[in-house]
Amino acid sequence: MIGLGVTLGIAAYLAAVAGAALCLGAVVWLWHCGDRARPDRQPLAVASIFAGAGCAIAAALGAESAGVAIALMVRNLALIAAIFAMFGADGRAASLKPIRPVIITLVMVQLCQPLVLALELRAAPLPQLAQLAFEMRLLIDLLVAIGALLLLHNLYAGAADASRFLLRWTVIGLSGIFAYDLNLATIAYLGGEYPALLRDLRGLFGGAMMALAALGTNPAGPRVQFSPSRAVTFRTLSLLLIGSYLALMLLVAKSLPLVGGDFARTTQVVFLMLAAGAAILALPSPRLRGWLRVTATKHLFQHRYDYREEWLRFTRTIGRGGKGSASLEERAVKALADITESPAGLLLMPDEEAHLELVARWNWQTLPVPAIAAGHRLSALLERHHLIVALDEARAGTDHHGERVELPDWLGDAEDAWALVPLLHFERLVGVVVLARPRTPRRLDWEDFDLLKVAGQQLASYLSEQAGQQALMDASRFDDFNRRMAFVMHDIKNLASQLSLLAANAQKHADNPAFRADMLVTLRNSADKLTALLARLGRYGAGPVSDRRAIDLAALAGSIAERFRGVHEVSLTRETPVMVMGNPEALEQTLTHLVQNAIDASSADMPVFLDVTADALHGTIEVIDTGCGMSPEFVRTGLFKPFVSSKQGGFGIGAFEARELVKAMGGRVAVESREGLGTRFSVVLPLADAVRLLGATDPDTPPSREVA
Repeated sequence: MIGLGVTLGIAAYLAAVAGAALCLGAVVWLWHCGDRARPDRQPLAVASIFAGAGCAIAAALGAESAGVAIALMVRNLALIAAIFAMFGADGRAASLKPIRPVIITLVMVQLCQPLVLALELRAAPLPQLAQLAFEMRLLIDLLVAIGALLLLHNLYAGAADASRFLLRWTVIGLSGIFAYDLNLATIAYLGGEYPALLRDLRGLFGGAMMALAALGTNPAGPRVQFSPSRAVTFRTLSLLLIGSYLALMLLVAKSLPLVGGDFARTTQVVFLMLAAGAAILALPSPRLRGWLRVTATKHLFQHRYDYREEWLRFTRTIGRGGKGSASLEERAVKALADITESPAGLLLMPDEEAHLELVARWNWQTLPVPAIAAGHRLSALLERHHLIVALDEARAGTDHHGERVELPDWLGDAEDAWALVPLLHFERLVGVVVLARPRTPRRLDWEDFDLLKVAGQQLASYLSEQAGQQALMDASRFDDFNRRMAFVMHDIKNLASQLSLLAANAQKHADNPAFRADMLVTLRNSADKLTALLARLGRYGAGPVSDRRAIDLAALAGSIAERFRGVHEVSLTRETPVMVMGNPEALEQTLTHLVQNAIDASSADMPVFLDVTADALHGTIEVIDTGCGMSPEFVRTGLFKPFVSSKQGGFGIGAFEARELVKAMGGRVAVESREGLGTRFSVVLPLADAVRLLGATDPDTPPSREVA
């Protein structure tokens, strides 16, 4: 055993001497052969000197000497300075900005080492206190090694491809030094003392790694250009935050037993439980992560956004289509909301009268939005000035172009509403995205405005392209539909001609008076029905409704209610006498279709209501049901689109035809619906007297009173 101990002592001595020789060789190489333009040359030389001094002290006094710890502390400080110098080797101050807080933190932690070492030496008569100081010193070594390794990883990963060859050997050498220290401190912390063999070999291994780092400072190769990664920076800060939390928790937990007694043990358990619970609640918190991200971005980077990452995420969100995925409108809202970390958003799009209507929601189902979300003046203002509206500023009284007056009340009352972003395509407003307030409150700045404006233009082009494709598809389907109708009309016309000819020939063979009369009645009725069907099939334009007359709207509503009496309860809530101008047959067809749709959407015991009102220039009849209702997305994209139907086997042209018939009469159809509450269709037509006064009818032709 004595021989083995002597052998191990000699081996440790030789390892320390060899380590000192390697460090001396590294200093000579750095001084004579190293690239004098490299800013890390001098810090590496200082680190080599103190690493060699530590090896010499270990050879003379033993590896457990306090002088070795002091020499290694200075070596670590010099190595941290070398890492900082390599980060700044591209000559740009911006490269150093995200690194300075980490460097300062590591230096402050390392400077605590002499204090803890002094405490350990003075507490030698008190074993528990000395052991606590020893563990604190090990924790300091752990934190410094972890921080240095993270910095080295960021340095190499963020460097330009052409400069990695220059960095490779220096980074490998420094990483080897700190990786060895990390493993040595971890084993010592878990075992309560340094393993003798690993401690004795630290000088030799450190000298070899210092020599490797020095050899990497040759003058060949490009200079270092560092481009810090935001994701890596955030992960580094998170790891440092978590590591500091764990170190603090362990130090407090280790200090509590010094109080002594059962109370100290109970306090230690309670503290660990509370600290673990706080970590479980705080670390996954989106608000904490958002605060950390905003704080790091504000203090570490020149720009708020990593434009490359934002654009890649934006493109992935928009392109994530396919069966079962969200609609393009919803993806557009999400893509814009992700930029500002907004948790929700809405998409409003202008209708035919430039009023803004709700088209899509993303994570914002609770916000009530009226059928007309905003007026045409707000649309014109956003389109004219390309204005992104910060709603907090508008609520506070700031008014740039008069937008404060035009903002709807529901938007001003929604405290979560944060910004209005117009989507402009070739100076035309395609839509408006309403963004919710981020979890970490902040104000919009110039960088937000610039990025949202560019992203809004890109989204507008996507939405416009989709609308153009839909229009082409509708036109193609209309063309096919018209071709089919042409064949049907041709066949029916031939049949009508044949029946008419048969009726004419039958008049020549009137031998039997009774037969003649029956045959004539039957054939003429068939011809009339087929002619009427022919006219009905051709009613897809404004021609059949060009014959407009005055119509008693209340009487027409009563007639329709009476017609459906045996099928479903249809009640008149108001029967205001009002004469409107329109085509009786077309208006009856429109109202019949709307009432039938309301009946289909309602249960058997839920009546449908007809409400007739009038104002100064228009008469209105409303068809109201309390059925299943429709979503805003369907009202916008499907209700008035031909060949789109929510009914099983429906052709999807009824609502479109009804709206076109009313438009041809000079009126309009409006709809207001909520899922689960019901639907209100409003047919608005000009008053007959108003049309007459404006000269829209022939004054010599008196209007006729028409009912269904």
